Amino acid sequence: MTNQIEAEAPTATRGAPAPLIAAHDVRKSYQVGRDSVEILHGVSLGVHEQEMVAVMGPSGSGKSTLLYCLAGLEAPTSGGIILAGKPLDALSRADLARMRRSQVGFVFQSYNLIPTLTATENVALPYLLDKAKPPQDLIASTLATVGLAERADARPPSMSGGEQQRVALARVLAQQPQVIFADEPTGALDTRTGELVLAELVRIAHTPGRCVLVVTHDPKVAASCDRILFMRDGLLVRELHDASVDTVAATLAGLGSREV
Repeated sequence: MTNQIEAEAPTATRGAPAPLIAAHDVRKSYQVGRDSVEILHGVSLGVHEQEMVAVMGPSGSGKSTLLYCLAGLEAPTSGGIILAGKPLDALSRADLARMRRSQVGFVFQSYNLIPTLTATENVALPYLLDKAKPPQDLIASTLATVGLAERADARPPSMSGGEQQRVALARVLAQQPQVIFADEPTGALDTRTGELVLAELVRIAHTPGRCVLVVTHDPKVAASCDRILFMRDGLLVRELHDASVDTVAATLAGLGSREV
């Protein structure tokens, strides 16, 4: 098994700000019948303010499991995770829910829109769940940013997949979280819509006080990131900085052929 790389020190060096996402020796196991199967074998990483980081790897490498653990959607079996300055193992379910409504945003292939609500109401949902007054001007401007100003009153069943993805992105933009997790955010989109979503994620990532971590199979998406972390067999095995699309594609192909 390939030795794991140190993707980046999960704690801050003296005088430097702490990463917004930090993981130390994270392990995750699932019970399968009588057996315990470990998916993550001790992953450590850090993602800093104004940074966009991609996680790539062959199917079954553990990248989505890692994302769910980092985002607090699943608890690791062992190891520590600090998200937006808060140790996740010290938070209650209610605390985690509040964090996901305010400090953490998600852009997934499953759009998680409420079909009976309009685009505007779906974008306002995190505020309503937090019992806060939705900022209507901000919501309108974010829908305009993603090209949906004229679809503000439309409901998801009448929208294309690309339009629904843009509503989900607008919801994150209006939420203004510190940290965004994106799981194959452009995988089901046409080229133009995918480029729009990617450009917005890059813009958000490079905003002071924010960062983005994205899981993707797409070398073009990864090449738009500041760093790319490659996983195989539940470990981080390679890291690239400011890589070209061709370099990312070749590295990913090498992982699939057992070369690093």
